[in-house]
Formats: sequence, structure tokens, C-alpha cells
Amino acid sequence: METTISLSEKTQHHYQESHFDIYRRFPLTLVEGKGARVYDAEGKEYIDALAGIAVNSVGHCHPLVVEAISQQAARLMHISNLYYNIPQSNLVKLLSKLSGLDRVFICNSGLEANEAAVKLARKVAKVKGRTGKIYSFDNCFHGRSIATASMGKEIYSKDFGPLPEGFAKLPYNQPEALDAITNQDIAVFVECIQGEGGVVPAQRDFLEKLQQKCIETGTLLVIDEIQTGMGRTGKMFAYEHFGLNPDIVTLAKALGGGMPIGAMLAKEEVAEHFKPGDHGTTFGGNPLACAAAIAVINALVEDKLVKKATDLGLYLKSKLESLSEKYDAIEEVRGIGLMIGVVFDKPCRDIAMKLMQQYGVLVSCTADKVIRLVPPLVISKEDIDIIVEAFDQILDSEN
Repeated sequence: METTISLSEKTQHHYQESHFDIYRRFPLTLVEGKGARVYDAEGKEYIDALAGIAVNSVGHCHPLVVEAISQQAARLMHISNLYYNIPQSNLVKLLSKLSGLDRVFICNSGLEANEAAVKLARKVAKVKGRTGKIYSFDNCFHGRSIATASMGKEIYSKDFGPLPEGFAKLPYNQPEALDAITNQDIAVFVECIQGEGGVVPAQRDFLEKLQQKCIETGTLLVIDEIQTGMGRTGKMFAYEHFGLNPDIVTLAKALGGGMPIGAMLAKEEVAEHFKPGDHGTTFGGNPLACAAAIAVINALVEDKLVKKATDLGLYLKSKLESLSEKYDAIEEVRGIGLMIGVVFDKPCRDIAMKLMQQYGVLVSCTADKVIRLVPPLVISKEDIDIIVEAFDQILDSEN
């Protein structure tokens, strides 16, 4: 008698048989999404409080994004960067206007955007005769390439030496540590909220001193907005909360609404040091991804989702803070807008598993003890109530 294998089992078997074993996947096969809901291969519905790790900010399959992709796919998908294309031209102008930065380079991912920023910073340094370091901060995350992994936590680089020279880390949220930056240093990369580091917001005095120190020493300020950008924190870019004036900004994730795309933005006096041949990409800036990104920005504006991130973020945070007063297991609730971290007193992957399997809520566990909540900005108060109630029931059962 033949054994019937479900679509979910078949999918997971193919992965286990043929894919590199590099992801700690949850045992779940998703096949459809709409708004803040996703559905597995057996038809079960879930509230998506992860949004593809802060990617699906305008929700799954937003009508504007679906229409833009469909129309562009039927017309022109790829031509390389040897020629001009209209969606790319429109997107770079739009991003320049939104950010106030002069030049935009379109690539395929956040890692590529950060790699481009490293190269640009080093080109500027070479022209100006600066021979110092590129700084980042403890527990940061800027990607998994050899260069960007060298900037992050040791866990991402320890097995891949020899690592490139010229990178160093400083303590996060310690203003006095910034005195190490000198007029020979090249750049400082910073996240206004460390996502992979545990959803840790930067302190205002820390960022203000960093801005001042970069100006005093002529060191480039590079802000990684890959997870925080495009409305996630209640501003289009998180650096706006702190009144910062970055030299370079990197974007990805929510920019494409699910289509792979990244961007590096820079001031003219920085960008001008890149010359033809210094950098490039085959797929980056293709008409299809750029059309999707324009539709995402239009959806953010038309649906007033940036303001919604502020309002719903405050609502979610207050509800979770009430739980933290009720349960000692919650040590802290932190974040800005709809980028919230719930810090537990022990590793929390089992809580994430229970939320998924028993309550139909998708989250992730980061920095071992932090549940990260980065739902689509279209999520409703009703869905937030369901999420908080699920936390409540799990914690009550373990109390």
C-alpha cells in the first residue's frame, strides 16, 4: 500500500535532500498570503507578525504591487545597466526626494547595498588620503559576505578567515566610546535600531554624539536602514527620529515589498567619487523590481501606513508592557513603531514555536532571548489583540 505524502512533507523533504543546510526553518510550508495573513499547504491561516523579516510592510500581495509587477512583467523585465529603463529612473528620483540624498545606486539586496557603501567609503578615503578604519558596533548586523560579516558579530565570521583588514567595532550606545574615531578614519556604519542584535534602539545622546564626531573628523556616517527603513518605525527612515544627516544610507527589505531589491543613497560630494567601472550590477535596477518598489512607496503614502506604524506600534507596545507587568518572564519590551522586541528571561524559540503551532501567529526569535515583532504595517488592532492574547495564554500556562 502506497503512503500518501502531503505537499508540505514533499516540499520539506526536497529541501532536506537538496538544499544547503544553512537555515533553521520552522516546520511550516506557506503557499499564499493576503494582507497580514498567510496560509500553509494544508489551508491553515496564520497572522504574520514577521512579514518575511520586515519585508512585506505593505502586506502580502498588495493590489498596487501585484498590478505593477504584472504589468511590468508583461512588458519588460530585464535589459542590464547598459541601457536606461523608465522604472529605475523614476525610482531613483523618488528615493532621492524622500531621503534628501542626491544619488542612488540600485542593487538586489541589503548585503549588496552595504558592500557598495564599503567600496564607496574606501574610494573616498583613497582620494582624500585617509588610512584609518571602518567602524561598526557590537552586536550589529550588516550582512553575511566576507566584508559585511567582518563588521558584525563574531558568530558570522569566526569560521571564514582570513578576514579583510580595516574593520573595527565599538560598543553600542556608549557615547564615550566614540572618542576613538579620528580624522584618519573612513566611515562608521550604524543601525538606529539593531534588528538581529535583539531589537535594540540607539539612544539619542549616542547618535547625536556620533553625528558630531563624524562631522568633526570628516568620517563618513553610514546608516543601515535595511530593516528599519520604508516606514517601519513610524518615519520613512529611522534616522529621521534623531535628526541625523547621513552621508550614505542603505536600504532593502521593505523597499520591494517582496521583490529582491536594495539601494545605496549618498550625498553628491560622496557619490561623485564613484566613476564608471568602479561598481555595478547585472540584475540590480531591473525594470521589474523597480516597478514593484515604486508601487510599494505609493502604497505607503496612499494608505498612510507610516503614520499607522506609529499608532499601531504604540498600541502593540502598551499591550505588551501590560503583559510584562503581569509576568516576570518578560524582562523588557523595546522598539520604535512596528519594530518591537519582547525580551525574555530565557531562550525563546520554544515560545515562537508555540505561537505558530498552537495559536497561528508567526514571529522570530533573535539574539536568543528576544521575540521580534515586525508585522505588515497593514495589520489591524484586532490582529494585534490576538497576538497579545496568544502571548498571555502561553505565559500563563508556564507560570
